[in-house]
Amino acid sequence: EIKVQGPIDYEENTEYEVRVQAKDGSGLAGNAKVMIEITDLNDNAPVILIKSFNNPIPENVLPGTEVGIIHVQDEDSEGNRQVRCSIQQNVPFKLNPSIKNYYSLITTGELDREIISDYNITITATDEGSPPLSSSMTIHVSVSDVNDNPPVFEEQSYSAYVTENNKPGSSICSVTARDQDWRQNGTVVYSLLPSGVNGVPVSSFVSINGDTGVIHAVRTFDYEQFRSFKVHVVARDNGSPPLSSNVTVSVFITDENDNSPQILYPAPAGNSLMTEMVPKTTLAGSLVIAVDADSGQNAWLSYLFVKSTDPGLFTIGLHSGEIRAQRDIAESDSMEQNLVISVKDNGKPSLSTTCDVFLLISDNLAEVPELKDMAYEDSSKLTSYLIIALVSVSTFFLTFIILILAVRFCRSRKPRMLFDGAVAIPSAYFPPNYAEVDGAGTLRSSYNYDAYLTTGSRTSDFKFVRSYNDSTLPADQTLTRCPDTLLEGSITTLNTAGEANEVSLHSSEIPPFVCERFQWVMHDENTFWALMAYVIL
Repeated sequence: EIKVQGPIDYEENTEYEVRVQAKDGSGLAGNAKVMIEITDLNDNAPVILIKSFNNPIPENVLPGTEVGIIHVQDEDSEGNRQVRCSIQQNVPFKLNPSIKNYYSLITTGELDREIISDYNITITATDEGSPPLSSSMTIHVSVSDVNDNPPVFEEQSYSAYVTENNKPGSSICSVTARDQDWRQNGTVVYSLLPSGVNGVPVSSFVSINGDTGVIHAVRTFDYEQFRSFKVHVVARDNGSPPLSSNVTVSVFITDENDNSPQILYPAPAGNSLMTEMVPKTTLAGSLVIAVDADSGQNAWLSYLFVKSTDPGLFTIGLHSGEIRAQRDIAESDSMEQNLVISVKDNGKPSLSTTCDVFLLISDNLAEVPELKDMAYEDSSKLTSYLIIALVSVSTFFLTFIILILAVRFCRSRKPRMLFDGAVAIPSAYFPPNYAEVDGAGTLRSSYNYDAYLTTGSRTSDFKFVRSYNDSTLPADQTLTRCPDTLLEGSITTLNTAGEANEVSLHSSEIPPFVCERFQWVMHDENTFWALMAYVIL
């Protein structure tokens, strides 16, 4: 009996040779050879080997492109070594058998990295044994990006609203484009397509931030110049080659109440007056004149009288601007009717404008007064006021100049002393006061005396100075005595209070030293004004 003493592996030895010897009791022996064949059991699972593999693969590969080569082997024999390979069904790949136990992994459809960027493929190998054994392996396949997607804007078109009188540099709106590609293929840069607005490049109106897509105003917009324009924005990626897409941005400028209503009719020509003739036979309710504004939507404007010659004669429509007769025109009504009309808009803040309308109630031109006088009546009054003011200022200025010249003339003249020779006069300073002497006796005209008063005196008393004796003042340098009749007369003195005191004097009553301190000035017609200014000062 032959028994197995250890493990037997068909994959190591498929058969064994055993030699058997038999001996009897007498010592005789016989030999035999026994051949033991090992039968295979399905005890080895298939083994999966990857011979080649391309990873990552670009997303733009064509269907049927080989990605890798798979080799499968099984150490069992015969039917046990027959292997079948397969992969899951939810991937765009398949195994295509090439030669014995070799399989090619190929693509079965288009790949899109933006949808699925990588795949996990599980390969399963199963033998034909009983029971069958199997094994599996998972491989990771990455899909590389290709710049196959242009940037896509979030909206098909954009609308932006900006108020007029905006500040340059302010933001108007922003556009956004998405690119599903990866890294630099998905980086979007914004720019403006070259175009024009009323013949001016669009870049003079708006600019765009290339990174953020924010559109900024370059200048201040005016609703009265243009109310809308279009801008074409380009979004371009950084792929190779780059892809781009466009979008249109419509910019609408909204109105701001920055213009007062403009009177279109009646329109003044230059500085002329707006004048209309109204027949005397006009009845109540008759249309006299219509006032229109620049908006065209009269319901947005309101009209009213600010001033009128006869408030009860005419009326104006609040929203129509039509001036109608409120009553029949009578003969006693003034021929000239002045209407001041205010037109106010509905903006915030509200703006208004006024116009003057002159209505001439007459049936023929012969009765019409001179329009020139009406037109320039206010202007003539203003001119008269200006002339009067100019003459007044000129007169005052000339009078002031004459007084200044007279004062300077009087100060520049040296008063004459009535003496024959020079006299040594003490240099002490005494505040002057003036006295007028009326001529008497041999005096034919008046004289002004420069009288020296006591220091701090509030009266017109003379200041008596110390007289000079012969040893101090030589005889040849003394004053010549005046004739007795020369100093006769009356002296009118002025004290500091401005009160006049008249004193009659005779030459014998005037001390000799008083003559030494008087200054005589001829008071004639030629120097009248100069002397008056001199006495005043």
